[in-house]
Amino acid sequence: MKHDPVPVLEKVTCPVLAINGEKDLQVPPTENLSAIKNALEKGGNKSATTKMLPGLNHLFQESKTGLPIEYGTIEETFSPKALTIMSDWILEQIR
Repeated sequence: MKHDPVPVLEKVTCPVLAINGEKDLQVPPTENLSAIKNALEKGGNKSATTKMLPGLNHLFQESKTGLPIEYGTIEETFSPKALTIMSDWILEQIR
């Protein structure tokens, strides 16, 4: 909780994909993705991608509310949409 990731992110030079679920109530997606993007850009990283994934919670599951109490009631373990975004990004990096 006391760790500030900004100085570390400013030193990252490899390609980065940062994703958050839109309904993530544990890590606010807008603020988190913005902070990551800003830190990477400040450090000169030119290969950073940030994406907020609509309808997904903290565990990257399709959810109604995003509340943690909902986690155990969702049958989906990990959104296929998130997996596609991740795999497409990886394939793009190796081209």
